[in-house]
Amino acid sequence: MRKGRYGAALAALAAVAVLLTACSTKKDSSVVERAKENNKLTIGVKFDQPGIGLKKPDGSVEGFDIDVATYIAKQLGVDAKNIAWKETRSVNRESFLQNGNVDLAVASYTINPNRKKKVGFAGPYYIAHQDIMVRSNDNSIQSFADLKGKRLCQVAGSNSWENITRGTNKLNQKQDVVLFPANSYDECMTKLRGKSVDVVSTDDVILAGFAARDPQNFKVVGAPFTDEKYGVGMKKGDKKSCEAVNMAIKKMYEDGSAQRFLEKNFGAAKFKYADTLPAFEPCS
Repeated sequence: MRKGRYGAALAALAAVAVLLTACSTKKDSSVVERAKENNKLTIGVKFDQPGIGLKKPDGSVEGFDIDVATYIAKQLGVDAKNIAWKETRSVNRESFLQNGNVDLAVASYTINPNRKKKVGFAGPYYIAHQDIMVRSNDNSIQSFADLKGKRLCQVAGSNSWENITRGTNKLNQKQDVVLFPANSYDECMTKLRGKSVDVVSTDDVILAGFAARDPQNFKVVGAPFTDEKYGVGMKKGDKKSCEAVNMAIKKMYEDGSAQRFLEKNFGAAKFKYADTLPAFEPCS
């Protein structure tokens, strides 16, 4: 009797082990493999950046990153209707990818050495440039040098403010500014409009989207000082997915889709965007 119970217990444990192994294997498989198998993807995007990623009142999302992500998903075998869009802020992009909350992050996500220690990147699919936004009636700021002593909005998880205060920019210059924390760039716009900050500085495509939405209150100075390589974030080490996404990005530029997406989202802002395929970072 004991022998029978012992055998049954071993069989049960073996079944659990097989189940756990299967679940682990599925979780650890590459994004491109899961996409092919399930025809589903969860993609992290911004919900509060006009022109980039914006959630509309009806619950749908729109913007350049949305168009790019939808195109990439299609190339991986996932229909648009099977994409689950998850709001992903600057502060949680790495943790969402590491923990499996999202499969990919297409969220104005600049590739840099610190982030590459934590997550993997495909692309870049676009190279933006950090610029300066002020109130439309403010002519006191015309260049990077004019930022000295100004009140700068500081978004959690973004490295844009560090490019100013630490001199990590093409000018190799830094400026002393007064930092005012915010959770998002949408919140920064509210602070700028309300005159609690003097400056918002981030990627030109993000600023162009906000300026196009409210040109009476905001303007972009037009003094770029960094190169921001927008990458598609994924779990670190997923080389197979990185290569597949790069192939999709290459095709997107070759068939004219990237150019259409850029004109669609930034044409009205009279923004001079680059429409050529960027050089890819190595997949690793």
